[in-house]
Amino acid sequence: MGALLEPFVYVLGLLVDIYFKIVVVQVVISWLLHFRILETSNKYTQKTVEILDKLTIPVYKKIAEKVPPFSGVDFSPFILLLGLILASRLILRLSAMLV
Repeated sequence: MGALLEPFVYVLGLLVDIYFKIVVVQVVISWLLHFRILETSNKYTQKTVEILDKLTIPVYKKIAEKVPPFSGVDFSPFILLLGLILASRLILRLSAMLV
């Protein structure tokens, strides 16, 4: 039974890892835009932000429904990162149990 689940668990872990990196890149780019290190007039920056927003904003909105901004600071990305770390650790433990 474990041999059948092992590829599924591996792919699931890979997807969690990729999404974690997407969220980190989105947060860093938003900071770079906020501090005007990157400009929104750059077409490559615009396209990158558009793609990253499509991948992250829906999840941020779901989290923000449960945890509203505190003092004007939206903690949704950080809560998502913590959740992804937790999911990654659980998947790692599950894969260790399958071996």
